[in-house]
Amino acid sequence: MVQTTPSARSKPLRSPHRLRTIVSFSLIVLTLALLWEGYKWMGQTTGGVWPGTNVGLPVRTNNRAMPHLWDIAAALFRPARSGANEEILLLTLIKAGLFTLRSAFTGFIVGSAFGFSLAIWFIRSPLAERGLMPYVVASQTVPLIAIAPMVVIWGGQAGLPAWVSVAIISSYLSFFPVAINALRGLRSPPATASELMRSYAATPREILTKLQIPAALPFLFPALKIAATASVIGAIIGELPAGLSVGMGRALLSFASSFSSAPEKLFGAVLIASLLGLTFVGLVALLERRLIPPTRRLGEEPDMLVPGTARA
Repeated sequence: MVQTTPSARSKPLRSPHRLRTIVSFSLIVLTLALLWEGYKWMGQTTGGVWPGTNVGLPVRTNNRAMPHLWDIAAALFRPARSGANEEILLLTLIKAGLFTLRSAFTGFIVGSAFGFSLAIWFIRSPLAERGLMPYVVASQTVPLIAIAPMVVIWGGQAGLPAWVSVAIISSYLSFFPVAINALRGLRSPPATASELMRSYAATPREILTKLQIPAALPFLFPALKIAATASVIGAIIGELPAGLSVGMGRALLSFASSFSSAPEKLFGAVLIASLLGLTFVGLVALLERRLIPPTRRLGEEPDMLVPGTARA
């Protein structure tokens, strides 16, 4: 067997995996940009129909409905609204995004904690799981646009700030994926492992903290990524009935009303809102890489070993 030093075995080549990730993301962005501009060019060349047919395209390709990508980028550095002293659109959207991020982050933390606690309760009490799981699933079938106004009204009657009501709406979307995946992860350890710990007189708390929770982490982080995006969506939707004058939801609504005259601003707002969600997911992914070894992450192959080494 090839002898290796501990330092050689403990330093996997992570750069190829990261490079593949960067290249893949760049190719996806480039492909989407080419499809956008290619579709627009095709529509303007053929007069708004599919080539060789008389069938109209589903989306108009004029500059009022589908602006060029460089026009959208340029609009980010122009004043958000008419006025010589008005700040540029990018700065306005960043401020709105940071305000929305506060509600989304609060909702993410509260919803994730509630979902994880619910999963632990279901593990401890099969009766609670049988009785409550149908209601947990049914809660996600109710349209959020119907719940949001009620939460805002009830929060206002209780004297809560508007952004707290928005955070509650955000947590409503966050708890479900965490609860379902955490429940699956807590059940993932083999029965023999639990029996072995009981044979050593381990308490239920020790089994939970030393066996079940570590085993659930690879299942939990994919759910946290879903919850991160859901929390941003919930915060944006929740800002609409809350009557807030700031926030990404208000910005999207404001620029949507002027879409016919300045579509670039709405597309710019959509772009920044998307980047907000991607940033949130990226932070969760970074935390996952800090806490979970690559060999235990779901859907990820172990990193390559240094050439010329062997596993012990």
